[in-house]
Amino acid sequence: MSLADAAAVILWAGVTFYALFGGADFGGGFWDLVAGGAERGERPRATIQRSLTPVWEANHVWLIFCLVVLWTAFPSAFYAVMTTLYVPITIAAFGIILRGSGFAFRKSIEGLSGRRAAGAVFAIASLLTPFFMGAVVGAIAAENVPADGNGDAFSSWLQPLPLLVGVLFVVGGAYLAAIFLVGDSRRAGEADMERYFERRALGAAVVAGALAVAGLFLLDSEAGYVHDRLLDQGLPLVILSLACGAAAIIVLVRGGRRPLRPLAGAAFVAVIWGWAVAQFPYLLPTSLRIDQAAAPDATLTVVLIVFGIAAVLVLPSLFLLYTLAQKDILESEH
Repeated sequence: MSLADAAAVILWAGVTFYALFGGADFGGGFWDLVAGGAERGERPRATIQRSLTPVWEANHVWLIFCLVVLWTAFPSAFYAVMTTLYVPITIAAFGIILRGSGFAFRKSIEGLSGRRAAGAVFAIASLLTPFFMGAVVGAIAAENVPADGNGDAFSSWLQPLPLLVGVLFVVGGAYLAAIFLVGDSRRAGEADMERYFERRALGAAVVAGALAVAGLFLLDSEAGYVHDRLLDQGLPLVILSLACGAAAIIVLVRGGRRPLRPLAGAAFVAVIWGWAVAQFPYLLPTSLRIDQAAAPDATLTVVLIVFGIAAVLVLPSLFLLYTLAQKDILESEH
């Protein structure tokens, strides 16, 4: 494996963690948005608030990590993406800022109207941010980002495949969040909330499956390279994702809980790495290969060394945070 390929693996590992944890984070905001009025949605929103409070800020570590690795290890790809897809990227960035502000302030603002406004900002931004992130991914897969950058700022992502991927990001995050919230409700002894999020997890799973099937047809027409390799080299991972997703639904319907999160997470991760296999050896199919976009070896060596240090220092800390949060050991006044 070359240094460039190793850096690409590290980049995709960051993408995987952000899609998994950040996706569930955004999905919690989606369920907050559709929970209903103040009285009907009070208990679901309380469960979501309790689940997200310890970890929502930490999840963005993965996004920062991905941006730094892309910028440092693959500067030409970073330039091409940023100068072409700056509209959805900017909207997603503002969404992250507004979402965090809404989440932080809705518990501290005095007055019911102010809290409702902050809650609405949090929930709506939780919908828009993953949608525009997905549109960026879809535009890259559809080969709408030229290698030298400065592609069309609107037609590059205002097409069926990028828009569908955006919706799939929203629904996928909602599915993951509902799975996590089922477990959180059970630990809290809230059987009614456990059933509430169980039904929503099943609904999101059905919608996500339908969107994935539709996405295969759009991939064939708009992203032929990725489509063909996804059903060839990436097929084992596609099958693994389908198997884990089906198993998660069966466990959910039968009332099982212990293997639920690992199965749902494995289904999600398999899709992400299947996509990576389908794009290889390109960062921008089919115009910019990994080796063409890579920084000099000296820079890549530094990136790998820093990653090794971060893995030793940061990953155990994040693992401890997630573990304590899942065991309900952490308490927060927010």
